[in-house]
Amino acid sequence: MPRFWQALNDIDPAQAAALKAILLLGQRPGEVVNMRREHIVDGWWQMPGEPIPSIWPGTKNGASHRVWIPKAAQALLGDPSPTGFVFAGQRGKAMAYRLDKAMREISKKLGGDKVTPHDLRRTHGSTVTALGFGRDAMNRIQNHKEGGISDVYDQHHYMGETKRIMETVANKITAGAEGHVPSKVVKFGR
Repeated sequence: MPRFWQALNDIDPAQAAALKAILLLGQRPGEVVNMRREHIVDGWWQMPGEPIPSIWPGTKNGASHRVWIPKAAQALLGDPSPTGFVFAGQRGKAMAYRLDKAMREISKKLGGDKVTPHDLRRTHGSTVTALGFGRDAMNRIQNHKEGGISDVYDQHHYMGETKRIMETVANKITAGAEGHVPSKVVKFGR
């Protein structure tokens, strides 16, 4: 992780920030690159489930979702482009497919297996469960649709829990990435 984090310094700063945000937020790469400033309210990123033409693709499962933006990720947000995208490409639009190319270049540079931006989301999810928060928390944070009767009966919004989990996971990831905590060597990828 420290080598990967360091390698992000050698790519376009907006791409590096978006990749770090995927890792720290655990959200889908396509959603992160389309993050808009107006969807960030009081530290929460509120993602409309339905598409908004020309500005937001909607969430993969069509369910509106919100996730706490931990302090480590807030530092990555910077100023939005004039078009409103937080992680804008050179022309002010969402950078989308360039993240795959950046990840291929980093993988090649580090001599590891091919990794994708989505692998960063998997790393976040694995960190949630490894820290003992469980799969329910991971699924809730990563907007996996569960369905069933629990969705009818459980109307709790988990705001306090989500905020605590997001801060804890981001702190664990950044500490490991910056080499501040000993960790087991885990192969990066699938």
